Amino acid sequence: MNTSTPYQAHISHNGQLSLDAEPQVVPDGIDPSQVLLQVLHIQAAGSGIPVQVHVRDDRTGSGFDIEVLPDGTTRPPGTQTTPTADEAPTAPIMDELAQRLSAAYEAGRAHDFETAIPAADALIQDLAAEFGETAPRTLKAAQFRADLAVLEGDYAYATASWTWLALTWYDGLGPGMRLPQVAACNAAWTWMQLPPDEAVISAPDVLSMLNEVTTPDRTQTIRAQIQERLLQTTT
Repeated sequence: MNTSTPYQAHISHNGQLSLDAEPQVVPDGIDPSQVLLQVLHIQAAGSGIPVQVHVRDDRTGSGFDIEVLPDGTTRPPGTQTTPTADEAPTAPIMDELAQRLSAAYEAGRAHDFETAIPAADALIQDLAAEFGETAPRTLKAAQFRADLAVLEGDYAYATASWTWLALTWYDGLGPGMRLPQVAACNAAWTWMQLPPDEAVISAPDVLSMLNEVTTPDRTQTIRAQIQERLLQTTT
């Protein structure tokens, strides 16, 4: 994909989402902007390059441009980054991974989860065997798999995955870094989508993770929202 030609996303007043005039499935109770980011992350992960999008949100009357990276983070368009040595696998490995990611992406975009999820799981296993379970490229494939879980509506899997990813990125990168913070916020968001009985079971893990992986100006609010929901659920 040529990132000089951004996607055009539109969120209507009633929460309908379209991407380049193609309607997107938004599950009940899910914010369309979250679905948009999940879809674009799958696109970026599949192609291996950032994806630009112009978003027009009729709910707020706003319009803005963002760029979604293969690791699932976002940034203003045009920001330059320098790949690390770990991000440069040998060409044959990269070609194979790109082909497999692309195939999994296409299946995920089409909501063919019976194809996309086993392909993503196999890719993660092979990456872990080749580079290690906590290698950056393995973790990024795990993020792709967590996005598939969100699109499928498997919030229990997504919550567990994002919680683990937040702690693992944190162990590797340390405090104040964006990747663990994004994963922590995603874990909290997916936890909020869980049914009450499942939410109660997984809450201790999410809250424990949030004690370590903190995001300025957000963690306190997130924890308060979780505690409020727990109080409503158990009373």
